[in-house]
Amino acid sequence: MSEREIWFLTGSQGLYGEDVLAQVAEQSRRVCGALAAHDGIVADVIAKPVLTDAAAMRRVMLDATADDRVVGVMTWMHTFSPAKMWIGALDALRKPLLHLHTQADRDLPWSTIDMDFMNLNQAAHGDREFGFVQTRMRQQRLTVSGHVSDPEVLRRVADWSRAASAAAALRTMRVVRFGDNMRDVAVTEADKVEAEIRLGVSVNTYGVNDLVAVVDQVPDEEVGRLVAEYEDAYDVAPELRRGGDRHDSLRYGARIEAGLRQFLTNGGYTAFTSNFEDLGGLRQLPGLAVQRLMADGYGFGGEGDWKTSVLVRTLKVMADGLPGATSFMEDYTYDLRPGRELVLGAHMLEVCPTLSSTPARVEIHPLGIGGREDPVRLVFTADPGDAVVLGMNDLGDRFRLVAGEVEVVTPPQDMPRLPVGRAVWRPKPDFATSTEGWLLAGGPHHTVLSTALTAEHLDHLAEIVGLELALVGEGTTLREFRQELRWNAAYHRLAGGL
Repeated sequence: MSEREIWFLTGSQGLYGEDVLAQVAEQSRRVCGALAAHDGIVADVIAKPVLTDAAAMRRVMLDATADDRVVGVMTWMHTFSPAKMWIGALDALRKPLLHLHTQADRDLPWSTIDMDFMNLNQAAHGDREFGFVQTRMRQQRLTVSGHVSDPEVLRRVADWSRAASAAAALRTMRVVRFGDNMRDVAVTEADKVEAEIRLGVSVNTYGVNDLVAVVDQVPDEEVGRLVAEYEDAYDVAPELRRGGDRHDSLRYGARIEAGLRQFLTNGGYTAFTSNFEDLGGLRQLPGLAVQRLMADGYGFGGEGDWKTSVLVRTLKVMADGLPGATSFMEDYTYDLRPGRELVLGAHMLEVCPTLSSTPARVEIHPLGIGGREDPVRLVFTADPGDAVVLGMNDLGDRFRLVAGEVEVVTPPQDMPRLPVGRAVWRPKPDFATSTEGWLLAGGPHHTVLSTALTAEHLDHLAEIVGLELALVGEGTTLREFRQELRWNAAYHRLAGGL
């Protein structure tokens, strides 16, 4: 995603003459320049020539759709641009759309304003004409109103640019599953064909021993290089260090990482799954390797849960460069003191170490399941901060995103005997509403926890990819949430056709 573009399209018409169109072009470049200069917009904003006829409008939308660098299109009707001209263009567009309702100058020149000025600056009703056609065509878009000098306008455009970039990553994502999902588990099942039709993501399975063959061929020199990197980056337990009686386990963990990284790179995969019930010739369940790959931006899901691996990768793309972190997660157990309820989130091994600003500790402990050697893993506690959790389920007729707003907190006490990466959070608006709403929505137990993103980011993503988002957060009541789920079911049944 290093080369990303957003095309800035300005609508007008030939009625006003060349002098006016020259002014439109100059002011369009000025507005586009203000957007392009904003660091929060995670793509190059490219000004295209002013559009004045239907053929040019359709052509630029076709070009944007065909260009893999283009993650989205931004439109502005600077003067009155008759929207029938835009019908073919909107019909051709297959990229996210942001309608910027703005004007060239923030302030009106009250003492000198005349009809020439009025004819040039007509976005107040030109954008309404464009808005009508978008609504008539049921065009998915985000509308942002205000001047580009307003930080809030820039923030909203920037948030949308992140969601558009994440959607682009989805459209080309390749996920490898090593083995199947955990036996008899319901929520990790899902329709892979529908996922590729709806989202663009391709999910395919390899036998675990296909990975083992790569792991076994990793040169000893590469293993040694990774071990040295571990000892430099982390607090490695003495028994795992060179000369320690369990150093060979650390070396095998490094061998898994090198082989797994090579497998993913060679196949063009950006997300993957594992399953403790299907380890083939692997001596350990991958723990340290998975954690480090997630830290580098790969998506992961445990027990074959490819939906969550897709979400981890998607949210990591969306959060790239923001403060905070994003990780695979699972609600594991609760502290149920009335009025002070907390959720302890963790997994067997695979939680991303970027959640903590304190260097993690490399340890080795028995796993108790999987029937293999004790696995090495990174142990840490997540930093406090506002966060969101997101999961995806397959309801049979559609996918649903389920999200919650939470506050990650410092644990009330130390957990010296819990040898995993973990996070403790307080759900919003309260424990009962959050958990009961999640259960009503059929939310999964595997999720993505992100201290970098907000509910608004998730909402933009859901709108762009056309998925339902059921959100529990500040202000949610169970009665309203239950009604929302019912309305959503009716809407998506009708919107999806019979």
